[in-house]
Amino acid sequence: MTIDLTTEAVAKLSPAELISTLKQVDPADPALAGVDIDAVARGVDPKKLGKDEFADLLSALSDLAVASTAFDLAAMDAQNFARIISRASKDQIETVTSRPGLRERVLDEVFRRMESHFRSDRAGATRAVVHFRLTGGFGEDGYDRYEAVVENAECTINKGETREPRATVTLPPVEFLKLATGNASAPVLFMTGKLKVTGDLGFAAGFMSLFTIPKA
Repeated sequence: MTIDLTTEAVAKLSPAELISTLKQVDPADPALAGVDIDAVARGVDPKKLGKDEFADLLSALSDLAVASTAFDLAAMDAQNFARIISRASKDQIETVTSRPGLRERVLDEVFRRMESHFRSDRAGATRAVVHFRLTGGFGEDGYDRYEAVVENAECTINKGETREPRATVTLPPVEFLKLATGNASAPVLFMTGKLKVTGDLGFAAGFMSLFTIPKA
């Protein structure tokens, strides 16, 4: 059975129909190589989805990407991802980040993109390590930990913590996703207590300026 995943086709499907369609796709189907992931994304409007439908949809897309080398979520344009996050409610994002597996895939992808969005022209001779601790994780201490290492005008992202940090940033995953997609302000999150920093506060405050933040 041929599955139509064009923008027009996706837009005509109800949330339940789209989720069902994605689950029916054969990961081995060579036609997947021709699917434009951005076309699929443009047909998705979180405001038309319930919180569980939103999580189910992202889970179906994620499962398909894991099962098929031809369907690559990493190819989704950053602006498309930012638009989806900007239109998603707090409840929707919290539902996504409360699901083991799905939470990790989404966070891993966002942190991975930080490497490619790094502005080496703004880094100069900066050498620093920043730890990110995202609350509500499934590890022993309740955090998902990531590390950004800036040196030689490059940024490398590690899972876990391997070096002493210049600053450690702690915040909930909802606020992190909003921040990373240009839908939240670090100073506002800090002032409202949603973002906490230990170490070099001044450096941490300007750290995200070293990256190209997508606009929805």
